[in-house]
Amino acid sequence: MIFRYNICIVFLVVLSIWASIEGRSISRFLTEESVGTKWAVLVAGSNGWWNYRHQADVCHAYQILKKGGLKDENIIVFMYDDIANNTNNPRPGVIINNPHGQDVYNGVPKDYVGEDVNADNFYNVILANKSGIVGGSGKVLNSGPNDHIFISYTDHGGPGIVSMPTGVVYANDLINVLKKKHASGTYSKLVFYLEACESGSMFDGLLPEGLNIYVTTASKPDENSWGTYCGTSGAAEPCLVECSPPEFNGVCLGDLYSVAWMEDSDVQDRHSDSLEGQYSRVANRTAANLTHGSHVMQYGDMVLSSDALSEYMGVASSNHSHASVNAMSLSKSSSRNVDQRSAEIFYLFSKYQDSPEGSDEHLYIRARLIETISQRSQVDNSVKHLGELLFGVEKSNEILQNVRPAGQPLVDNWDCLKSYIKTFEAHCGKLTSYGKKHIRGIANICNAGIESGKMADATAQVCP
Repeated sequence: MIFRYNICIVFLVVLSIWASIEGRSISRFLTEESVGTKWAVLVAGSNGWWNYRHQADVCHAYQILKKGGLKDENIIVFMYDDIANNTNNPRPGVIINNPHGQDVYNGVPKDYVGEDVNADNFYNVILANKSGIVGGSGKVLNSGPNDHIFISYTDHGGPGIVSMPTGVVYANDLINVLKKKHASGTYSKLVFYLEACESGSMFDGLLPEGLNIYVTTASKPDENSWGTYCGTSGAAEPCLVECSPPEFNGVCLGDLYSVAWMEDSDVQDRHSDSLEGQYSRVANRTAANLTHGSHVMQYGDMVLSSDALSEYMGVASSNHSHASVNAMSLSKSSSRNVDQRSAEIFYLFSKYQDSPEGSDEHLYIRARLIETISQRSQVDNSVKHLGELLFGVEKSNEILQNVRPAGQPLVDNWDCLKSYIKTFEAHCGKLTSYGKKHIRGIANICNAGIESGKMADATAQVCP
């Protein structure tokens, strides 16, 4: 009996020494060994050439996970797939995510493309509800109780929402889906990285602890996120080192937060590095210049932040690409960033500057630019007028722009918010990626207790 006991002690000591040599604690070693299958859901929720960066982010994320050992059967990709072979693409069939980057499009699964990229399919994929899937590959998160899930979502957003090519994902609906997934007992831990304007509002005051979910977002609940590696001809502020390739004039190759975590994942030892370590580095890089950056946030179960990156992203090859290392060093100071809400204007203005004066293209882009600016001005004025009708000129701006304290959700009644957005859009037109910033104002109308009839009458008056 004593002999067996001594043997066990010796074994644990040897194991402890070995794990320490590897740079990991015993607990981390045992945790990693007990992990089941690694799953991933990657979502680009936009379409259109000027939104190049979102699909570039998703394709890069796929390559990271694939090289980390995840199998295609366990990686589910949502992207409209209108970029690689777009007529505007100067490199047909290729997508890059930084100025020195290699093709990240090759090999990416086309699970859900075109109109199949929608909120219902996204929810049903997470819940492994194959009967609810419409179109696409039918691949779902058939995860088990010991499995780890990684979700990366990159897109436009607004207070309490992230976009899809058609429709939106509301924060309360997403949280309810995650709660159902947890209740089903079909995962051990889940990590969610979200890139969008006001992305913090998707979880702040909504995501409870105890679901074994750890989240980081690109920005605070009231803050824009940013595109990066954005190049344009004739820029007033040239890049300090190098811009995007000139053929990508007016396009951002990636998003600041997404590029930060992916380029970090490209070069880190994912066995020894943790989610918390990555969060700190990404937060520092994303906020390095807050006139052109944002505050990365954390939500959910912070205990998961000590987990190794490899538990969700797999193990990187020790033969890291030279391009990724160069991009990481350059981007800290050299890339031009554009806030996501300005990306369309940035693209149109760049094309306008680049086109021959007096040409058909020049006149066409000029008309589009004027129309886009006019639409933005119109929605700004419509919301301003709506607030003045409901609250009076003096109080309107303060009420509409009010940001609730951290830990409180955007709105108390989500059904009210969804209904009032429909009311506004029915009279004043669909909210664009720019117009969605005004969802906070509509949420505050709900929070102020304005009745639906009064809301409808005022909106009809504002946009007859």
